[in-house]
Amino acid sequence: MPIEIRELVIKASVDNKNIQSGGNAAAGNSEAIINEVLERVFRIMEQKSER
Repeated sequence: MPIEIRELVIKASVDNKNIQSGGNAAAGNSEAIINEVLERVFRIMEQKSER
């Protein structure tokens, strides 16, 4: 019997302890990581829906 997921909650935390000065570069790097993670999640969801 298939299971339908009606809501998906994704939580992420970013640890800024190891980031040195250069706040704009760090923010851009964090944004790039988040975008990569979201892209992978959407790709997995798309693959699951194709089955």
